[in-house]
Order: sequence, then structure tokens, then C-alpha cells
Amino acid sequence: MSLVADPGLVSESEDVQTRTRGYASYLGLKVLGAIGSLMFMLVVNFFLFRVLPGDPARTLGRGRLTTDAQKAAFNKAYGLNQPLPEQFWTFLKNTAHGDLGISIQYRVPVSHLIWERLWPTVLLVGTSTILATVIGVYLGIRGAWKRGGRFDKISTSLSLTLYSMPEWWLGLMLIAGLGVGFWFVPGIFPTGGLHSPDVNPSSLHGILDTTWHLVLPVTTLTLAYLADYSLIMRSSLLDELGEDYLLTARAKGLRDVQVRNRHAVRNAMLPTTTIIALNIGFVVSGAITVETVFSIPGLGLLSIDALQAPDFWVLQGFFLVASAGVILANLVANLIYGWLDPRVRT
Repeated sequence: MSLVADPGLVSESEDVQTRTRGYASYLGLKVLGAIGSLMFMLVVNFFLFRVLPGDPARTLGRGRLTTDAQKAAFNKAYGLNQPLPEQFWTFLKNTAHGDLGISIQYRVPVSHLIWERLWPTVLLVGTSTILATVIGVYLGIRGAWKRGGRFDKISTSLSLTLYSMPEWWLGLMLIAGLGVGFWFVPGIFPTGGLHSPDVNPSSLHGILDTTWHLVLPVTTLTLAYLADYSLIMRSSLLDELGEDYLLTARAKGLRDVQVRNRHAVRNAMLPTTTIIALNIGFVVSGAITVETVFSIPGLGLLSIDALQAPDFWVLQGFFLVASAGVILANLVANLIYGWLDPRVRT
């Protein structure tokens, strides 16, 4: 004989406590997973730039260190004369204190250099991600609700075409068409830079000037990643349209718009929440080429300059910031997903 508890015997407070404990354990596991990923990334970040063949002093010195005394002084200044385990321990301690080393090319702390270049990249990537998400989700909802219609065919084909184009090529086309101008169409938008050299960026005129300079690069990244959100939202909503609870909602007398917005779209938004965080890494990689094409002084352009130098400490700092940003974004997405859908906690 099996004993089944009466649902009425479970109080509302006990049910809330159970759900709270379930989400707390889920949160703890996700945070521990993020910490583990961060530690693994630190190990990779350290050894990635130290397993390369050749003499670091000769490579990083760009041929200017000719004598053994100069090479020895360089290795001592950057800690390259220490054993590898000691270098790794020093790297962990310095990273914990925010010390990412000294840039060979700029002769300033890497942390200060990255902090100065972080805002243009955040402005570019953040604005384009918000626009791509809002527009893509709208296209996916409208296309899925009237599947096979004219709007669905045009939006899907257009977004896939834009997605197949490389970001740098799309940016060059926008510069040629809307920056330089062609035939009788004059150039409207600036072709490069974050703001005009004779404008104070902190003033109202400077903010408007920065916005005007960001139109083409933001449009490039928005169009390039529009298909990610529209296709995911369209596919997720199509899966929800065949569920029985929508038939029940219609049977209650709700209109199609109410059924779509109150029920179908809410459940279909769950995969889109995850894909936003997963795409941040790809958007940052795309921002490298876009910042190069439009000469935006962000982290992408900084990494290109560091590769050409080469400046391993700047590359190491850029890899650290980019990886930590992706890990943090994925953690936030997992926590939001677990809060929206309690089923994933199990």
C-alpha cells in the first residue's frame, strides 16, 4: 500500500520554501561552474602565450634587443627569467589584484589601457545586441504566427542573406553607399572614428556626434546578427503553436493576439534568453573586424594592434576580459533561465 500526501496538507509557505531551496541549490551549482570555467580560462590564458616557439625577448623586443645584457634585462623586467610555475603563481596573484602587466607597445599598465578602450566596445556591442534582439524577436514572432506568408518569406530570406555576409564586407558596403556616397547619392554618415577630433565627447554636442559616428558600425553588427534572434524565436514559437494549452486558451474565448502575447510568446522566449548570452562571444569577435574597418578605438582595434606588435601582455589582458565577459553573461542567462522555467533546475 502506498501513501500519497494530500496536496491540501502542504501549506503555501512550505511550497515557497521548497522552491526557494531548489533555486538556491541551482544558483550555487551554476556559480561554482562559472568559477571553475574562470579558473580554467586563467590557466589557458597563461600558457597560451608562453608555449610559442622562439625567444620571447627577441620576439617581443621586435629586433631591438641585440646584446645578451639587453635580453637579460628584458626577461627580468617582465619576469620571464623565473621558472614557469613561479611565473604562473605571480600571474595569478597579479590578476587577483587587477595587475595585468605593462604594455610593451604603449608603456602603460594593461589594465588602464583596457579600461580606456572598454567603453567604445561596450557601446558598440551593447547597442547592436539590443537592436538585433528587439528587431529579431519581432521578426521571428510575426513570421512564425503567419508562417509561409509574404512577410515570413521576405524577413527570413533577408536575415539569412545578411547573416551570410562577413561583417567587414558588409561594413565596407555601408561605407561605400552611405559614407562615401555613389552616383547622385551623397555621403551622409562618417566613415570612421568614434567622434570628431574637435568635439568634446562629454558635451551634448559630443554625445550627438558620437551617436552619428556609431550609426554605420552599429547597423553593420545589427544586420549581421539579426538572423540569430529571428530564426531562434521563429523556430521556438512554431514549436509552441502546436501545444494543447493554446487550444485551451482559444476555447476560453481569447483572441489570437492575446493567445500569442500572453501564452505562446512567453514560453517561446526561453531559448532566446539563452542565445543572447551565447552570442556575446561571437559579437565581440565580430566587433574586432568592425572596429578595424571603422577605426573605432575599442578592444577589437587594440587587439589587432597588439597582434601586429606583438604585445603579449595586451593580448593576454584582452583574452582575459573577453572570456570573463562571456562566462559572466552565460551565468546570468542560466540564472534567468532557471528563474523563468523551474524545470531546468532538475
